[in-house]
Amino acid sequence: MSTPETHVFQTEVKQLLKLMIHALYSNKEIFLRELVSNASDALDKLRFEAVSDDALTEGEEELFVQIEFDKDARTITITDNGIGMTRDEVIANIGTIANSGTKKFLEKMSGDQAKDSNLIGQFGVGFYASFIVADQVVLITRKAGSAVTEATKWVSQGEGDFTLETVEKAQKGTQIVLHLKTEMDEFLDEHRLKQIVTTYSDHINFPIKMLKSEWDADAKEMKSTGEFEQVNKATALWTQPKSELTDEEYTNFYQTISHDFNVPLAHMHNKVEGTLEYTSLLYIPKQAPFDLYDRDRRYGLKLYVKRVFIMDDAEQLMPTYMRFVRGVIDSADLPLNVSREILQSNKVVDKIRAASVKRVLDQLAKMSSAEDQTDYTTFWDQFGQVLKEGVVEDFANKDKVAKLLRFASTSNESSAEQRVSLAQYVDRMKPEQTAIYFITADTFAAAKGSPHLEMFRKKDIEVLLLSDRIDEWLVSHLTEFEGKTLKSITSADLSEFAADAEKDLTEETKQAREALTDKVKNALADIVSDVKITHRLTDSPACVVSAAGEMSAHMARMMEQMGQAFPKQKPVLELNPEHALVKQLERLDDADKLKEWSLFLLEQAQLAEGDSLAEPAEFIKRMNKLLSQML
Repeated sequence: MSTPETHVFQTEVKQLLKLMIHALYSNKEIFLRELVSNASDALDKLRFEAVSDDALTEGEEELFVQIEFDKDARTITITDNGIGMTRDEVIANIGTIANSGTKKFLEKMSGDQAKDSNLIGQFGVGFYASFIVADQVVLITRKAGSAVTEATKWVSQGEGDFTLETVEKAQKGTQIVLHLKTEMDEFLDEHRLKQIVTTYSDHINFPIKMLKSEWDADAKEMKSTGEFEQVNKATALWTQPKSELTDEEYTNFYQTISHDFNVPLAHMHNKVEGTLEYTSLLYIPKQAPFDLYDRDRRYGLKLYVKRVFIMDDAEQLMPTYMRFVRGVIDSADLPLNVSREILQSNKVVDKIRAASVKRVLDQLAKMSSAEDQTDYTTFWDQFGQVLKEGVVEDFANKDKVAKLLRFASTSNESSAEQRVSLAQYVDRMKPEQTAIYFITADTFAAAKGSPHLEMFRKKDIEVLLLSDRIDEWLVSHLTEFEGKTLKSITSADLSEFAADAEKDLTEETKQAREALTDKVKNALADIVSDVKITHRLTDSPACVVSAAGEMSAHMARMMEQMGQAFPKQKPVLELNPEHALVKQLERLDDADKLKEWSLFLLEQAQLAEGDSLAEPAEFIKRMNKLLSQML
């Protein structure tokens, strides 16, 4: 025994507890699901550790979770004989939230009860759910393999601090005692607690026990027999035949393993037998977690070997672009002592991974081709940017992923929603059209406002409007679809339109235009790589394009924002000879005035493309000077 020490909660924990107690109040029964789930994890970890050290089980034959309540004391007690925690682990796991996404999580909290409860669930702050129903929580835990005198007692009211004390505990594992708030009487009822266990934790792969009650005729009430009975099926859900499982059971299992309150969009349950034996139960969520793009976030599936839990977040079982998938893989062909290092280069894992990826892609293809597109639209809006990474990452499945992609396009410029598939685009192509045209920009507004679209609008040719950050990498790897080349409308090479634009020009007009481009090129010799007459503009005086073989201006801006320095590329300036400002250039013989006007048109075109000018103040001065000359 030791004197209790008082510790102050980490700042983020204080904020989290305050928000949780209010945001999750309408889902207050979730506290039991979270605590039972944590106890199950502790039992899983012990069973795994005991594979190499039998002494950790301390001679016990059965691993279990036990739930008791005391109406007089107004307490609920959850006990497990799992791995337990050391004093340092208690501080690390409960006194702080050891997660790099904590601040991002708190920033996402909005005060919207439904939204916040989903975020909390995704964050997986299970233990803290205790304070939704309790005004004091007492935790006593002893690490398996440690001495009886080395247990740790943790006590808190869920406010600013907690106390720690070294105590004795005869049995390894963890005991949590919840001292209920006055308005939480509903949980001091045997049937209510059993109903929660049956709803959320029936599939837990360990017995969950409660005291058995019988009717006492003399007292005319239910009384405890003093014996514990199992109240859950304790059968791993994924091992049961699909025909015997309901959608509700699949949903409850998903919510338990994912800490997500939503119903999943789809599940895939498969048992493979033959040269390779394993069972997979995979889910496609309905809502993206707040930290989907956090680089430090762990992702992956739960891995079991012969129903023995091995690890959470086994990222080797699913590629990065499918980090949204949740579920379980249970293999009969991996060793029980399998480690992350062994998983890195394992043929069994490679086969399981390939088959799992195929199942997810097939399921998404099924959703995307359904008459009712609601589910796929929901999926795409939540995870579309992540799925786009598959074109870059997964060469073997690039074509399958490409068919699932959706984009905004000029077919509906009033909406930034990405609803157009490449197959739909191809079906709508003009008979003479040979390429799938696209434009990339920083925003949807910038894409649809680009002057490069003018000629395509005139000819009624559809253009994909790409504004996600991943899109530049996407189109650099996805160069064709069903035999059609993907082509940027900002590239210098749009030769398929040049002949049509020049077919009726006289030789005199051609020579005049050549003279114009030559003198503008001389005026801007140090700034541009070339000056050409455009065939892509109808209303704007000029535009800039990337020279053949060079990085697009949009990609260059993105790389610069990421801290990647590249030599400054000289753009190609294209002039619209029918525009009044360009006709003004033709009449200028004064070298200084010619350069002023040429610079003005170049910088105006660069601004239209989203570029930032090196000297914006000089551009304003130049524009004002030119305007004043016209008055």
